[in-house]
Amino acid sequence: MRKPPERDDDLDYRHAPGTRVHYRAHQRTTDLTAVGGLVLQLPGIAFSLLIVLLLSRGLESASGVPYWIPAALWLAAGVLGLHRPTETLLARYLLHLKHPLPHEVAVLAPVWREVTARAGVEGSRYALWIEESAEVTATSAGGHLVIVTRHSLETLSTSQLAAVLAHELGHHTAGHTWTRLLSWWYALPGRLLGLALVTAARSALRGAKRVSVPAALAILAILGCVSYRALTLTFGLPLLLVALPFLTAAVGRRAELRADRHAAALGFAPQLAEVLAVEPEEDAPSTLRLMLSPHPHHRTRLHRLQPYLVPTRGR
Repeated sequence: MRKPPERDDDLDYRHAPGTRVHYRAHQRTTDLTAVGGLVLQLPGIAFSLLIVLLLSRGLESASGVPYWIPAALWLAAGVLGLHRPTETLLARYLLHLKHPLPHEVAVLAPVWREVTARAGVEGSRYALWIEESAEVTATSAGGHLVIVTRHSLETLSTSQLAAVLAHELGHHTAGHTWTRLLSWWYALPGRLLGLALVTAARSALRGAKRVSVPAALAILAILGCVSYRALTLTFGLPLLLVALPFLTAAVGRRAELRADRHAAALGFAPQLAEVLAVEPEEDAPSTLRLMLSPHPHHRTRLHRLQPYLVPTRGR
């Protein structure tokens, strides 16, 4: 077995085992970023529901299975993803995560207890998992998953690890994770159909290279007329789909900044700033890429942490 690396245990443990911890009455909320992210996915969810109902009707005609059964199973599957035993199966077999080894639990358990105690949250509600990754990061998912990369576990100091975990706890307590899971699942049929259409369009374009110029112009004219008619009948609503990725990314960036504030409010602003300062990042990303990214630029995150850093430096 690999020997555990030496660790700089520099965390200020305010809540030792056996000390009294005051839990908040409402340990989870649903903030505006969580609600906004879910609302933005409603058109895609409605379209996905339509696809599932149409497929269910076709299955009913072919096999006699009532159409509402596949639709109900699809609807139930999204909620089932928040069921803790189901999450465990998905984490192990779909995400290929691993339970922490004993020496990893010895590191994670006291850090997680300190973070959740400061937040007034019962830490046993969540499950810590290890991801085999070379990145210095952590992730929150579903209703209870907190995922730490092995590289983070082995390279970050204890206080930096606490800052990263506090950030992920902020996603859970604000409702970002469960709304993100439901949005992903219920919009999945529509995305799969869109991917199939894009693939078909690319194949058609490759085949159009062998079509004569007059035929290609005729095809473009027909597509233009059909598109104009569709936009006219729907009052231009499909144009909103163009703005949807930008709006969704903007909400995602707000959620990340909100989780940063959660970690900073627990006293981990300096350590979180240290982690952000050492993380590699692409040099001078394009404006379009920044607008489509659900993660804020590191400089933006560091700037938003400044109000929490100034009192620390003044002491």
